Amino acid sequence: MEDGTQHLGHCMVDMKELSASPEGLSAAGVILTPKLPQVEFSLACNDLVASGRDRKPNALVQVAVIDPHKQHLVSHACTEIVEANKDPLFLTGVTFPSEYPASPETLVKLSVYDAKDKTQESSSFLGSATFSVGDLLRAKDERLTLSLRSSDGVCTAGTVVVSRLKMGEMEEVDVDQITTDIPSQKCPLVCESAHHSCTDRENNPLTGPVFKNPVCKVYRFQTMDSKWMLVREQMEECTLSFSIPKQLLALYIQEDMSRVQDLKELGDLSPHWDNLRKEVMTRYAGIISSYQETLAEMDKINGCSFKPSCCKAQKSLEFIPINLHTQRMRVTCPKKTDAFYDIVTVGAPAAHFQGFKGGGLQRLLSRYEAEKKSFSTAYQCIYYSPEHTAKAQEVLNIMSLLQPLITRLVDQLLQAAHEHSSPGLRDALKHLSDKVRQHLSLSFAITSISPISLFLFTSSCCSTQSIGMSCQMIFTSETRQDTHAVYNLRCASWRTPRGSLILCFAAAFSVFQTKLHFCVGPSTSHCSIQCSPLHLFFTGDWREQLCPLVTRLKDCVMEVVEKAKRAMTFVLLQEAACSIPQGFLLQQRRDIVFSQALAALACGFVMRLYAGMQDKGFLRQLHLVGLVAQFESLLSTYSEEFGMLEDMEVGISDLQRVMFKITEAKSDDLSDLQPLVCGRRDHFTVEVPLPKLVFHTLPEEIKEGKLLRVFPVLFNVGINEQQTIAERFGDISLQERINQKNFETLEAYYKSLSEKVPLECLPCFQTQTDIKELLETLGQNVVAKKKKNVEILWTAGTICRRLNGIRFTSCKSAKDRTSMSVTLEQCALLRDEHQLSKDFFVRALDCMRREGCRIENVQKNIKCRKYAFNMLQLMAFPKCYRPPEGTYGKVDS
Repeated sequence: MEDGTQHLGHCMVDMKELSASPEGLSAAGVILTPKLPQVEFSLACNDLVASGRDRKPNALVQVAVIDPHKQHLVSHACTEIVEANKDPLFLTGVTFPSEYPASPETLVKLSVYDAKDKTQESSSFLGSATFSVGDLLRAKDERLTLSLRSSDGVCTAGTVVVSRLKMGEMEEVDVDQITTDIPSQKCPLVCESAHHSCTDRENNPLTGPVFKNPVCKVYRFQTMDSKWMLVREQMEECTLSFSIPKQLLALYIQEDMSRVQDLKELGDLSPHWDNLRKEVMTRYAGIISSYQETLAEMDKINGCSFKPSCCKAQKSLEFIPINLHTQRMRVTCPKKTDAFYDIVTVGAPAAHFQGFKGGGLQRLLSRYEAEKKSFSTAYQCIYYSPEHTAKAQEVLNIMSLLQPLITRLVDQLLQAAHEHSSPGLRDALKHLSDKVRQHLSLSFAITSISPISLFLFTSSCCSTQSIGMSCQMIFTSETRQDTHAVYNLRCASWRTPRGSLILCFAAAFSVFQTKLHFCVGPSTSHCSIQCSPLHLFFTGDWREQLCPLVTRLKDCVMEVVEKAKRAMTFVLLQEAACSIPQGFLLQQRRDIVFSQALAALACGFVMRLYAGMQDKGFLRQLHLVGLVAQFESLLSTYSEEFGMLEDMEVGISDLQRVMFKITEAKSDDLSDLQPLVCGRRDHFTVEVPLPKLVFHTLPEEIKEGKLLRVFPVLFNVGINEQQTIAERFGDISLQERINQKNFETLEAYYKSLSEKVPLECLPCFQTQTDIKELLETLGQNVVAKKKKNVEILWTAGTICRRLNGIRFTSCKSAKDRTSMSVTLEQCALLRDEHQLSKDFFVRALDCMRREGCRIENVQKNIKCRKYAFNMLQLMAFPKCYRPPEGTYGKVDS
């Protein structure tokens, strides 16, 4: 092999080092124009001469770039091996993305080998040729025919033909006319379907802030009618891999610090409860300290946008999703519009650092709830179900939002009174009445959570009689054994001078209704305003007459909030006391898993939103119903992966607590276009900023800030040798339950969608199988007792694409099994939607697995171009999930 040429087994240099980051956006949010457009070309050879004259060579071309500054070769790409052919046509092309620092003067060296495989020992050099990018762009028909020179530079070893490829421009070229470039015909671009227009990824003005470090691969495959299609894969990292977990960590810390402060403000407690409070506060302090340390470690990492699989058990990175990437396949066919197919690949959200000896979240949470009642007896506290504690937290959150809102509305009312504005007064009163009634309904909700909270919230004094009545109420409930709670009630110093706060609150607002001639209909929940003029009820200064009423209402609101806060804090204290220590450890594990899942979901949502910005049907579906996010998992239900799947199930389910909101960015700077997370553990909102000009093209409902829902569904089918053991000797009930439960969720989503959105808004596909029929097929498969029934995954993925959804694929590290699944799905789409020739299906699959983005993903993760399989493992795989010979070997992953 020639000097200066890198080992053939490392044909692609790390694109992170070669890609140039976008400098910024213009006023319209457009990335600055790069020096060159995307340059892609195909390769073919003629009249190759093998080292042995009696045989035809197994041809392979290595592509290297000559660094103009350092004058040495940098390995860039490599074709597949075409066996026994002296005139080989290579399906794998070469691409220089627009981000690549190339120029017309960039020199490209093509080295042709006779190779059994891609190792130095089994390859013999045939010849090489060099050209510049400018030569190709200036050439007639943008095609070069170059003579291959042997190592001594004397003998001609054949020719190599370099033909520029243009996505979106494709002629009906016969197989025999591969190297002929006839004037091309422009094709419109579409996204996810054959009739929705959108901007291509490399020219999309929105990709810069979130997606980076692209790796591109290009191919040409034959169709059933002997024409040629162009296919490009583009894999990118996502900045949300780190930014979302960092934001979540900050929110977790803020929430836990707020809870510690609430516990401090409970006031004097009995010795028993005071000791428990101190213990709970110590636990929270430990979590806060741990999260602060993790956040500080993450802040030290600059410029990184993905966590490799080899770091999956690293504690400082446990909140970061594993190997998160987006992948887009773009297809150009003769006289057909382009099509795009997107997918997000990510390692299964799981707490790898904590391990899986006791199982994953699903099992641990079930066991914890079963044991919690016995803990409550030991710690002499009341048992609260997750539903009760979630309700208590929700009441606290909503009341904290309502208090300043009511205060603001009261100030508006006073301002209207000062201006003697009848319409302003009526509007302020109407909105105020709605919020006060909401506040009152929450006050009554408090009393349903706990008998003790009822007493703490409504008691006017701690008289012997009132405590006796409360104790009688408590001891007739399920908490009859909790004498310490009753004792604490005796010692409580919370009093109100007005008696029942709820009655006080209702009475205060009733004065408004009477004084201002507000009346509530007997059968309605909203207020109606009588048309009598307000000046009949007020004389002189309206504001002065309203001030005493306003003061009383404000005092009642303040007191109700304070009482409610203390009552619910006491409930949460009891729940936390029963959670020591297991509940706190589980909460940390759940935080970790959710962080990984949310980062992946946010990445997928942003990717799907950017792709569908010009699709009115998609945007309508988005704000009327929401999007389905389908997670495909290839984990086995055996050993550690069983625990991973249990973690993943809870993490994906917790995504139901997430809403999305699209906002107008403050500016077009990259930092202002990063998605932001706000909220608490029971509910998070991800705000996705868009440039001003882009934002104003959205439907009014979205521009007005409507929260957008996502419906996460998970389907799992194990395919490896461990799943074989589970199916024969173990337990696959977890997989069966997950698939059945999520099938029902997917079916319910489709029903809701069909009721609210015309199905004509959904994308069109060549395979016109009805979605209802696909759902029936999926339903039959999830209950079928069939081993490694991967049809579940195929059908669920097809339904997701038909429903305009977001596709995710996962295995333990999103590296090996995920690569087999993604490449299989891409080739199936080429076959079903673009008439890929049956004779080319296996060749296309092998090309993508040998030379495509997924083998580059393996290289990025473990610095080795081998899928981590051995022969014994592959015997257990379904045949279509097995990589080609020479691309696998047992390595540490």
